Amino acid sequence: QVQLVESGGGLVQAGGSLRLSCAGSGRTFSGYPMGWFRQAPGKGREFVAGISWSGSHTDYADSVKGRFTISRDDAKNMIYLHMNRLKAEDTAVYCCASRPLRYKSTGYRPEQYEYWGQGTRVTVSS
Repeated sequence: QVQLVESGGGLVQAGGSLRLSCAGSGRTFSGYPMGWFRQAPGKGREFVAGISWSGSHTDYADSVKGRFTISRDDAKNMIYLHMNRLKAEDTAVYCCASRPLRYKSTGYRPEQYEYWGQGTRVTVSS
């Protein structure tokens, strides 16, 4: 059974930092493009960051560029999202997702991903 499990969310003050982790199990995610999405209350799922199959290319939403960093450790089957200078508008449930193996680049739309985690909640107090 393929699973993605996120952790690392919590309550943080504006300006603070968090590191989210995404652990894969059931198969290796090495070679698969991966992404982070978020969903704030009352809003749709939003692309946050993506990383290519090799880790050599990353993409970010304009709203997080310069503050968030996505990385991968294929030896541990892990994906990370380092979030700095957090703002109240970053409050959301954050989910990691994987694209099908035939794709090498990241995708910006949720329908481009096949496996999803349940998410971890991030709350930023202002």
